[in-house]
Amino acid sequence: MPVPFVFGNATTSIPLSNLDANFNTTATLGNAAIGLGNTTTTVGNLTLTNVTLSSGTSNMTLGNTAVTIGSATTSVGNLALTNVTITTIQEPSNVTATAANATINMDLLNNSVLYLTSNAAGNFTINFRGSSTTSLNTMMSNNTSVSCTVLTTQGATAYYNSALQVDGSSVTPRWQGGTAPTSGNASGIDSYTYVIIKTGSAAFTVLAAQTQFKA
Repeated sequence: MPVPFVFGNATTSIPLSNLDANFNTTATLGNAAIGLGNTTTTVGNLTLTNVTLSSGTSNMTLGNTAVTIGSATTSVGNLALTNVTITTIQEPSNVTATAANATINMDLLNNSVLYLTSNAAGNFTINFRGSSTTSLNTMMSNNTSVSCTVLTTQGATAYYNSALQVDGSSVTPRWQGGTAPTSGNASGIDSYTYVIIKTGSAAFTVLAAQTQFKA
């Protein structure tokens, strides 16, 4: 005879000879709570649709499996990927008709590329932060790094990045080639790339480089 899918409060063992083919039939559960004992380590061939995990830490290992995340997905928290092949990535960029001058805030929670399309009007300081309400120190964990680029349009009179800050505090960068730039490059776009490494609480190492692009 068919065997039920759920054995609640069973007090005796069930001989294998009593389990027929129906035991391996797909079970569909509606709006029901399912409890897996704390010794359960593996559940095979399990498909979950429209699932809400209310609490706890869930670790999932996927083998050679295609995983599709819908276009409406906006956030996936604490996701660690190992040996991943990614075909295409699009990053948000902040393109603004602002002239490089004075202090420019680079908000790394919003984008990693800042393109200033108006001609620079003076030497400038870049201040790295998470956003106007979040510090970079809060945004980053120790022993992590972020990379970003600032593109500054230059007119006939060129200006350059003369200082760097993290969360409003000055930092001394390590420039490519060992020498900080002392000028910009006229009539082109100067690209500044930065690698920011958090080595401790409010402690950062910044690697910087300036590259000229010109038609």
